[in-house]
Amino acid sequence: MPREARRRQLLDAAQQVFVAHGFHGASMDEIAEVAEVSKPVLYQHFPGKRELYLALLDAHMHEFSTLLQRAIDSTRDNKMRVSATIRAYYEYIARDSQAFRLIFESDLLNDGEVGGRIEEFNATFARQIADVVASDTSLPAAQALVMGRALAGMAQVSARYWVDMADEVSMEEASDLVSRLAWRGISRFPKES
Repeated sequence: MPREARRRQLLDAAQQVFVAHGFHGASMDEIAEVAEVSKPVLYQHFPGKRELYLALLDAHMHEFSTLLQRAIDSTRDNKMRVSATIRAYYEYIARDSQAFRLIFESDLLNDGEVGGRIEEFNATFARQIADVVASDTSLPAAQALVMGRALAGMAQVSARYWVDMADEVSMEEASDLVSRLAWRGISRFPKES
């Protein structure tokens, strides 16, 4: 099997095990078993469980960052931008709720390296939102950053809640409700003239 295909296979197996058992409950033995490879093959690609977990986390955060950046860049109309950004959270969790849980519900959030990477992801995204808010309103950068964090948090928490009730409220309905709530708040701030 080509190296990159094997790496993907190992990451997929690791995701199943980490989501099912958490980092502390997962073992390299079980990951190798789920991947249907020997432990030496697993260790050829990843020196340990922590490195495997971080590689998986980085891959998911990169994919999610790309989706969020596309949403922010999709339009110059801020109402549509808010909607697209919130929708991106819902689309990502609908597509791969295990990856979303790995990023936002990890049992390693208090670990400095893992928590630091997730905080960097959250801070980067909040700054991107804040840049748009600051350029469109008269708000100072620090206040715009608070709004960026709030919007990101609203999207994240509501999407995490929605995934467990997706059969009652469609993704379109849920993301639209949250988008309208967010926009009604943001649109109250004056545009920079």
